[in-house]
Amino acid sequence: MSTRGKQAGLWWWGVALVVLTLFRLFMAAWVPLTPDEAYYRVWALVPAAGYLDHPPLVAVWIRAGMALFGDTALGVRAMGPISALAGTLLLAFAARDWARAEPFGLTPRGAMLRTGLLLNGTIALGVGTLIMTPDTPLLFFMALLVWSLGRVCLLGQGRCWLLVGLAAGLGFESKYTALLPVSGMVLWLVLTRAGRGWLKTLWPWAGGGVAALCAAPVVWWNATHGWASFLKQGGRTGDWHPAKMFTYFGELLGGQVGLASPGVFVFFLGGVWLLWRRKEGFSRLLLLMVLLPAAVFVQHAFGARVQANWPVVLYPVLAVAAGRVVWRGWMASSLTGMALVGVIVVQAAFSPVTLSPHFDMTLRQMGGWQTFAQALAARTPASSVLIADEYGLASELSFYAPENRKVMAVEPRWALFALPAAACTEGYLIRSHRRHEPPDAASFIVLGQEADAVRERRGAVAETYAVFHVRMRCDSAGHSLNAVIVP
Repeated sequence: MSTRGKQAGLWWWGVALVVLTLFRLFMAAWVPLTPDEAYYRVWALVPAAGYLDHPPLVAVWIRAGMALFGDTALGVRAMGPISALAGTLLLAFAARDWARAEPFGLTPRGAMLRTGLLLNGTIALGVGTLIMTPDTPLLFFMALLVWSLGRVCLLGQGRCWLLVGLAAGLGFESKYTALLPVSGMVLWLVLTRAGRGWLKTLWPWAGGGVAALCAAPVVWWNATHGWASFLKQGGRTGDWHPAKMFTYFGELLGGQVGLASPGVFVFFLGGVWLLWRRKEGFSRLLLLMVLLPAAVFVQHAFGARVQANWPVVLYPVLAVAAGRVVWRGWMASSLTGMALVGVIVVQAAFSPVTLSPHFDMTLRQMGGWQTFAQALAARTPASSVLIADEYGLASELSFYAPENRKVMAVEPRWALFALPAAACTEGYLIRSHRRHEPPDAASFIVLGQEADAVRERRGAVAETYAVFHVRMRCDSAGHSLNAVIVP
């Protein structure tokens, strides 16, 4: 194919990527928020250097989207499709640089296309552009990390260590699992001749300084909040059940086959094998950035559950490696993954198939929130407060209830937010039937119980809730205990 033909082919692939991004933005505006997304929205409305559950970058992502599209579902999610577009381009350029510097297997154009399509063929990225989570900024900064390291290793651009430090630090500010591939990079610096050569220069040390500056805010927040977030995430290591080892290993493997999509997962394995066989510096670097985190996840699975989304931090590295694999079927694997994402999105938006919430995650997580919140507001006195003692439910009510309706959240975690303390008042406590214990007598005085409320989508019941008329218990200052007003 002529140079002009190759450029035209790349141009059409670029157009397809832009169209895919526009479709993702449209669906992001259409589908209701999940409870975690609604919770992260509250983070964005109360900026802080850290939060109990995760570092703050997901809130920054949401705040940026809301600056463009307002306090809407699209505003909450807009940076997902946009950062996925940018991350795809960064990884495609990294694949191009690698193919030019180390011309084995595929041409630079072929490596670019395969890398971009395999990444976007993962269910993790496809659903991650629809649902805003800490993995969304994490994947972008891991893509920036891979591209920057490519400029360092393949082109010898020492100043790009500053970008490496920026990506590593902001990756840590996105999600703590960013430490794992970064630790693999540090091992490369120490164990390999190429890495030690760079350590004799100023650049990697300067990059480390940039990383430390970027990570400092969340460290400072933890230091001034009793190390709350570090203890919460680090406390997972205490959940140890070796008797369930085979179950956990099965979940780890099955989760990755599912989140990568089956065909793309096979190409990811092929990419690891390729890295194992290659001996040049960039391959050694990428291999260590995969093997060290993988060893951590495998070790953790010996006695505790590895959440399916944890290894997603490796997908940018795996996509670049898989993009150099010369097997056939890469396009079919990618398109199959995109089709599976399409099925999930169609079910979430239009629910053509009626399933129980046990089998339909979209119904369980997204179904009927707006109608549910508005119905609760309509059936209770207009001056009363809607109360929830579960953070996701409180966040959904605050987003979907009428603007003039106050929503109170009751839970110790809210003490870490700069939100107004709730006055001592009466209101209506909404609790899922999944929670069989009665309302906490330390926080609520139950005055009566109303008819149950049902959250449903097109006749399919997502969840049933008990509604209690309660009076809040108060502290000496006249504030409700562990309660705030959620914006």
